[in-house]
Amino acid sequence: MNDIILKVSNITKIFKKDSNEINVIKGISLDILQGDFVTIMGPSGAGKSTFLHILGTLDKPTSGEIFYRGENISKYNEEQASNFRSEKIGFVFQFYHLLQDFTVIENIAMPLFIKRVKMDKALKKAEIFLEMMGLKDRRNHKPGELSGGEQQRVAIARALINEPEIILADELTGNLDRKTGKDVLNYILNIYNEFSATLILVTHDPELGSMGKRRLNMIDGELFEIKN
Repeated sequence: MNDIILKVSNITKIFKKDSNEINVIKGISLDILQGDFVTIMGPSGAGKSTFLHILGTLDKPTSGEIFYRGENISKYNEEQASNFRSEKIGFVFQFYHLLQDFTVIENIAMPLFIKRVKMDKALKKAEIFLEMMGLKDRRNHKPGELSGGEQQRVAIARALINEPEIILADELTGNLDRKTGKDVLNYILNIYNEFSATLILVTHDPELGSMGKRRLNMIDGELFEIKN
């Protein structure tokens, strides 16, 4: 469990607007171990979400490199990056992005449908995640018929049905009240433990941030380790 699953080497991210350059990520280097639960805290605009998107190959760094088990994923083309995300990464965002015309069970199974898994097999696996998320009685509901916490649990189940090695969670409780947010976090922690995944959680909530086995603070595009 001490293998380095992600190695970040001196990455930067610069956005250009008109004649101005905005340095969002400033030379971050970081080793993330398999099985880590890493929380990244910091105020809005510090670069947390940008950093998470770069880790998950949704965005490319301006400079520097990222390695997954020794392989340079920052050099992937879009097809390679898409395959990597599909196989290795589970994203959970603040906004649920559920498909409104599909039922809960269909939303959860969607990543398997996209991979052309047979429908009966995909739905059978989706049933397992449905139950893990405590949503058995919502199986045939549409997203609009669910509470915010229930929608977030559907989004988590959908993100994790491929059993990704790395879970990237971006302000997953940002739209929820505190109690519902804690419940949702407990669900994702249960799955993190169930599959021995690596969890990287971005949050501005100090209480959630303090739960990480490894805690980092991002300030103005730089990361700092928080010691006990």
